[in-house]
Amino acid sequence: MPSLNPTGTSNLSVDPNIQTEADVSQFVVEFWGVRGSIPTPGKETVRYGGNTACVEIKVGGKRLIFDGGTGLRALGKHLLSQMPVEAHLFFTHTHWDRIQGFPFFIPAFVPDNHFHIYGATGLNGASIKQRLTDQMLRPHFPVPLQMMQSNLTFHNIAPGEVITLDDVVIETISLNRPNSALGYRVTWNGHSVVYATDTEHSPERIEQSLRYLAYQADVLIFDAVYADHTYFAPEAANGVWQPEAWLASIEVAIAASVKQIIIFHHDPAHEDDLLDKVEAEVQSRFSNVKLAREGMVLQVYKESN
Repeated sequence: MPSLNPTGTSNLSVDPNIQTEADVSQFVVEFWGVRGSIPTPGKETVRYGGNTACVEIKVGGKRLIFDGGTGLRALGKHLLSQMPVEAHLFFTHTHWDRIQGFPFFIPAFVPDNHFHIYGATGLNGASIKQRLTDQMLRPHFPVPLQMMQSNLTFHNIAPGEVITLDDVVIETISLNRPNSALGYRVTWNGHSVVYATDTEHSPERIEQSLRYLAYQADVLIFDAVYADHTYFAPEAANGVWQPEAWLASIEVAIAASVKQIIIFHHDPAHEDDLLDKVEAEVQSRFSNVKLAREGMVLQVYKESN
């Protein structure tokens, strides 16, 4: 089988026994929500999960959270046993599937917890704070954001901005999509994870900014289940797999010499049996490719004693 990175190797492990707390010696990725657009509970989605996008990265003693879909509620329940909690929450954009878990993030209502919240200014000029506030206004939601008693610190960031948290570095780019979204690269101790989802794939070219962001990353978490322009087509509504979407993601990974790709943001019409077939097809042609599953944990790096 061809490798995503013919000149490199992947040392990633998927192990349910990996230490999942914010350990200063580890770089760990945990998936709390992997679905796109709308939650899909039910017996047909048990293996891959039905919660919308939320990915936690524990790195160098820091806790980073990417997007606040319904998976954020599950993560919040997990964090209740570890309070007080400090975490950094990065939003790619503010479509429903990225923010709908935030009003149900219980630790945000508890004093002494501290959450740093990052996001780009909207095309209408609204800050990330304003957009999260708006979704919690009546008549849409009964509890306003002002009722959250934790310390919430909001940061408006722009594409190209670099955030440094001690020795953890987070780089950003603007992704290729009509309503804008941010892509993120987290680097620590010479290892990197890239989170670049909800980006439209161009069959003609690979964006230089995306290639730069993903260059030689240990992990690329990438939207590869359907192309945005086919999402509302009848075949997409019927749960038909769009092979050109994941092929585009593989092309990006090869061009950027990525070690491993995680296919993410599963179509709500794609049930477990279909996703099993997709993963088998992809892995028959490319090594070091996995489909994201709720509860999946990747150990990117661990310092030796």
